[in-house]
Amino acid sequence: MPTVQTDDIETYYERRGSGPPIVFVHGMAMSTTMWGPQMDALSDAYTTIAYDVRGHGRTGGSDVNPYSIDLFAADLDALLDALGLDRVLVCGLSMGGAVAQAFAASHPERVAGLVLADTFATGPQPLTGRLAMANLRFLARLDRLINYETLNRWQLWVGNRLFPGIAGDQVTVQRLMENAPTIPHEEFVKIADATARFPKSEVELSAVTAPTLVLHGEHVPSAVADSAERLADQLSNAEVTVRVVPGGGHASNLDNPEFFTTALRELLARSELVQ
Repeated sequence: MPTVQTDDIETYYERRGSGPPIVFVHGMAMSTTMWGPQMDALSDAYTTIAYDVRGHGRTGGSDVNPYSIDLFAADLDALLDALGLDRVLVCGLSMGGAVAQAFAASHPERVAGLVLADTFATGPQPLTGRLAMANLRFLARLDRLINYETLNRWQLWVGNRLFPGIAGDQVTVQRLMENAPTIPHEEFVKIADATARFPKSEVELSAVTAPTLVLHGEHVPSAVADSAERLADQLSNAEVTVRVVPGGGHASNLDNPEFFTTALRELLARSELVQ
């Protein structure tokens, strides 16, 4: 298994293809495998890299407590150093989108392009957003009694009844989660808390000047769609495109991989990687 030392942890990563580099950051409780469709398609012309975020997959956890999105962003910076990469296009989804935001704001000189998918903005949240984050922390603690894979299956079922289509390709999402290495309860709580705290953090997206694509699935709740517009406003010094993924739920890269990947190719064509 390819791993590199990134500060206090060994980070697992997968690398395919050659050419300008793209780094993918997965969502909470997922792993590198969620980016399979994009890595398969884009490795024909690009170096595609996906890695397991601290606490997840084959990277595993650490003694650090608490976790934060800033910590995950620092891990990403260390990963690029370890792999000898200077500037990359960063693509993150959900929690990974939060990591991508924090990284891009802290290291804009390393970002040649930015993709933020099905993620959330910082700042005051609507009631639905606040409830979603509170629910995230509650379910993480419930994991001690009911494993998070089972909780996720239940959440997808309930979510589809409240917001038809939000679960998207729930069979694939559930399979990828269940096939990944299990996250210990203590790690899962730290990851959930870090994710839930992110909207209250300070992220200066005005520092980002690279071309940026903001994506969200067609069937996500209005709070996520509203976050896309807020992100576009916060990225005041970047050329931003906001697109809706037809038929997509919360994991739009899996729900409509052809549309998602084509949108990435279009951004790559105008990114600073190919200028």
